[in-house]
Amino acid sequence: MKAFALLIAAVVSLPALSQKIPPHKAAIVLFDGKDLNHFDTFLKTKGLNSDPEHIFQVENGALHISGKEMGYLITRDSFHDFYLRAEFKWGEGTFGEREGKARDSGILYNVQGDQKVWPQSIEFQITEGGTGDFWMTDGAALTGRDGKRVTGPPGGAMKIDHFGKGPSENVVGFRDKVGELEKPHGEWNVLELVTHGNDVKQYVNGKLANEGTDPFPAEGKILFQSEGAEVYFRNMKLYPLK
Repeated sequence: MKAFALLIAAVVSLPALSQKIPPHKAAIVLFDGKDLNHFDTFLKTKGLNSDPEHIFQVENGALHISGKEMGYLITRDSFHDFYLRAEFKWGEGTFGEREGKARDSGILYNVQGDQKVWPQSIEFQITEGGTGDFWMTDGAALTGRDGKRVTGPPGGAMKIDHFGKGPSENVVGFRDKVGELEKPHGEWNVLELVTHGNDVKQYVNGKLANEGTDPFPAEGKILFQSEGAEVYFRNMKLYPLK
């Protein structure tokens, strides 16, 4: 009986990946730890594929984004109905208009339109105290779990806070005393995104952070932001859904 009880405990403790991740095909490895061949770069003052200051670099198998200029890495292909998994951790620096403020980055998806800061998209927000929020930018829209439709204004953005979020302060190193989802500074965090038909789910370290329906746009490119803070990404894989 003791062995049986231990077996049951082990099964219960396993992450319920089959319940939250729909059936999917083999991974498309967006970043293999060696090069950035799946991406273009865009910087606010340099434009497309001009990065003389090496804002985006590969270091020790990880993508290092210095954050010293606003911009992003963006996939060359568009995607819809997928499961995206990536890991991130914060570096130390904050720069420019975000110096001394909460470290900020993000994964923008269903990206459409012109290359600019920032294009029409839905964002998986990555920021100290708010990782897991939705942001809808430049006409993008999503209906939150409360049934309210949120649309980002032209040239601007509006957000839907993640579940259980507490009061926040825009200061470097901030941690949410009520609903923090990130691990301590400097540790790797797992981000998971599922876009499946009309449903969008965002997970942070295995917890459902946010959910919405009827996304607009419903497909597009994916980008990883440089937004005034040093950040690292690794194990960036996309799984098309079956």
